Amino acid sequence: MTLTTQLVLDALTHVRYPGTGKDIVSSGMIYGDIIIEGKKISLSLLFEKPNDPFVKSVVKAAETAILTYIGEDVDIKGNITPFHKEAPKAKVNSILPDVKNIIAVFSGKGGVGKSTVSSNLAISLAKLGYRVGLLDADIHGPSMPKMFGVEDERPYMEEFDGKEMIVPIEKYGVKLLSIGFFVDPENALVWRGAMASNALKQLITDAHWGELDYFVMDLPPGTGDIHLTLVQTMGITGAVAVTTPQDVALADARKGVNMFTGDKVNVPVLGLVENMAWFTPAELPENKYYIFGKDGGKKLAEELGLPLLGQIPIVQSIREGGDEGRPVAFSADSITAQAFLHLAEKVVEQVNLRNETQAPTQKVEITHR
Repeated sequence: MTLTTQLVLDALTHVRYPGTGKDIVSSGMIYGDIIIEGKKISLSLLFEKPNDPFVKSVVKAAETAILTYIGEDVDIKGNITPFHKEAPKAKVNSILPDVKNIIAVFSGKGGVGKSTVSSNLAISLAKLGYRVGLLDADIHGPSMPKMFGVEDERPYMEEFDGKEMIVPIEKYGVKLLSIGFFVDPENALVWRGAMASNALKQLITDAHWGELDYFVMDLPPGTGDIHLTLVQTMGITGAVAVTTPQDVALADARKGVNMFTGDKVNVPVLGLVENMAWFTPAELPENKYYIFGKDGGKKLAEELGLPLLGQIPIVQSIREGGDEGRPVAFSADSITAQAFLHLAEKVVEQVNLRNETQAPTQKVEITHR
């Protein structure tokens, strides 16, 4: 029997939420896309509150319904993620008081697809219904204008509360700013660290971002001035590490994680994304070729005690989407779009957990001797 989304939904209509007596499908509790990979089914259930007393019983009932009405050989145990949609309250004394969560996406080295992950994560968060901003903080290699297909657009200034502010470009439900909007794309950007840092601060503080649930920052690869500027400028909710399965990428990813979690910076790392986890030909979606090694990111996450937020396959459409200004997450039915949507759901889950169990991150005071 071929598994389909409709089969799963039909099975879940037999599960009722005890608080209302209505089934979880008609109640709108199935959140985001249902992901089917062979016999494995993954889905998310939306609850109104994080302390809902029926979470465990409803998840158990949903697992039982799928095994009963679809088949006992279905892999569903542990693949149902419960979370609540309400984003945590804004941080006190934040440089962006109307932004609830600031997510820094980083990589230890270039070439691992960090910007691809950042753009598709932002779009997937918007697809889940959140208000999202994206800052291209990769000052020396800004790629977001091209990836969003807005290279020819230019942000304009508008007055808000008596102050002239930059209005971000909006596309795919995401508010976007990049230094790439303000420089000649044909010329190399040769700036000293202080100049780059000041330009970045302006994009953050002199822009009218408005109320956002998630503010995603695509950081430059490695560790350096830009990273220190950001942790000194704002309290970052958490960081997301991007790596490929290769040993050289894993070694650099480990250094990046150590920088964020070290005593001087102390920013929580929400988890790790293994990009280019395997190659899947579009015409053979069930086939997986581990051309960069297998489960390297997964093993590193286990070693560091971090959640594995997602494994993103290499599919030609990812490259084509980025080059053509239409990120793959914007499509509805591709394997990769589902992988990025699952990544967004895991990020939301980890942000909620982080905000329920830890104090807000403070701006870092770095002293020089």
